[in-house]
Amino acid sequence: MQGLQAAKEKASGLFANKPLLFKNAQYENFHVEQKGYDQMYDGEDLETPPSPDRPPPRQIDKYVRPECPCLSARYTVALLACFGFSIMFGMRCNMSMAKLKMVGKHNASAGDHTETPFNWTVEVESSIDSSYFAGYLITQVPGGFFASMYPANKIFGAAIVASCLFNMAIPGAMSVGPAAVVMLKVAQGFVEGVTYPSCHGIWRVWAPPLERSRLATLAFCGTYAGIVIGMPLSGLLTDFISWQTPFYFYGVSGVIWYFAWLWLVFEKPSKHPSITGKELTYIEQSLGTAAQAAMPGFWNTPWKAFATSPPVYAIIVANFCRTWNFCLLVIFQSAYFSTRFNMKITESGFVGAIPHLIMTSLVPIGGMMADYLRKNNIMTTTNVRKLFNCGGFGLEAFFFVLTAYADNKYVATIELTLGVACSGFAISGYNVNHLDIAPRYASILMGLSNGIGTIAGFIVPIVIDYMTQDKENLEKAITEWRAVFLVGATVHFIGITFYAIFASGELQPWAEPTPPYESPMKSLDHETTFTQEPSAPLKGTEAPAYGAIAAPPPRPPAPQQHVPNNPFVSGAFYQAEPVQPPAQDYQEPSEDGTY
Repeated sequence: MQGLQAAKEKASGLFANKPLLFKNAQYENFHVEQKGYDQMYDGEDLETPPSPDRPPPRQIDKYVRPECPCLSARYTVALLACFGFSIMFGMRCNMSMAKLKMVGKHNASAGDHTETPFNWTVEVESSIDSSYFAGYLITQVPGGFFASMYPANKIFGAAIVASCLFNMAIPGAMSVGPAAVVMLKVAQGFVEGVTYPSCHGIWRVWAPPLERSRLATLAFCGTYAGIVIGMPLSGLLTDFISWQTPFYFYGVSGVIWYFAWLWLVFEKPSKHPSITGKELTYIEQSLGTAAQAAMPGFWNTPWKAFATSPPVYAIIVANFCRTWNFCLLVIFQSAYFSTRFNMKITESGFVGAIPHLIMTSLVPIGGMMADYLRKNNIMTTTNVRKLFNCGGFGLEAFFFVLTAYADNKYVATIELTLGVACSGFAISGYNVNHLDIAPRYASILMGLSNGIGTIAGFIVPIVIDYMTQDKENLEKAITEWRAVFLVGATVHFIGITFYAIFASGELQPWAEPTPPYESPMKSLDHETTFTQEPSAPLKGTEAPAYGAIAAPPPRPPAPQQHVPNNPFVSGAFYQAEPVQPPAQDYQEPSEDGTY
């Protein structure tokens, strides 16, 4: 104990009253006063300062610290969010791949009539494909409010693990009937609808302003990485094991991910039990009071301004067009290659993943190019958004037209890859436009536009299933798929026109709440004051009135100095008024002069 006390006194002498410069090598410097050892956090990590919100270590934290060895806490959150999105979008590929084998339509034009467990009609397939988006649509806007009312990290993790549990139940539901599958797909969409808004809620408290783009991009890249991995992996599992395997694989993967998410991710940096003091200081000081600002409630959200704002409609239309073609590729790309070019399931899965792989790499590149043009004042924000959105949509529409008339699977693959890859530039257009026009309501606008855009995901399976009913006749199938891609190109051209006319990158007048009215305060020169010498004598300063028997009381002390804006101190010169004693009956004096 004496040795420990001596060490503490020595450390106190070394560190007391000496400033310590916490430096983030890439961004900013923060000057933090270092207290003596006795006033510091009494743990082993001297870099970890105390915090009123920091909880005590959990039981598991006593054995294994909740951190990744090579990553900071905020990038650990981003990486796990990326994995979560990858699992979520990988599950969307399970049904499209398994459907090629579990219903009797695969390679029918080549004479392959393998016995299959289900014989679903076009109506049943359309209902199953679109049922997910029916549930997904419902929770988009409420998800933004839930993320502001409750811990966003818990909402995000619970949504993905619940979707994984529903995914594992789908093979069993198929044995019950299509209605059970539809119910599970609706439930999957319902819980996944809160993921995007809740992810924005996570970055509200975890992402420093200078790192928001890269952290958000890293997380959302899981969307496209999930397609890149999900298509070939689902094809391999379906081809070599069974069509049920992808559902179980992704379900178990999601449960494992959820335990890692609970262990490593916390509501905000101050509640992380092992975040370094350097990172905690950097995040909190860079965010300032912005993270503590109250989120807008339902009633003080300018819904009427949303409904009458052309830039909001431009974002919604662009989101709808993008969702239309994204769902076209995710749900029907493998069916296109299988029907049009007789590809095997595994081959079509790998080919379908190539366009999304290229797009995954182009999304962050497009973001850096857009920021460069804005930072150097080469183009205005409005023109940058229009250039990237219309350019990405236009190039994808152009290559869709070429794909519609492709007669070779290699040519079709190249054209489709170039088209989908170029669409990654549009993410730097409409997908970040919410932050330009209304940063305060960005999460709500994102939920609103994504929710309305989800209607396209509800319509696309129904429309395309009816457009491609004749899969056994190759000549008719070629004509049907040509019409599918031409419709997709037309949708993009409509989106280009609308966005080019109505989009804006400027802050809208309704984007910030109107400050409450405050009456102007008078200056000290114009304030109403009381003088020590009033123009008229105050009551009580005259001589006592006739009939007053009691002597007047002494004059009060001089009045106090007038203090402006203090209701308890008044400069009024007052006097206590003499009070006449109560009257008594008059008695005549006696003869000796007494009463």
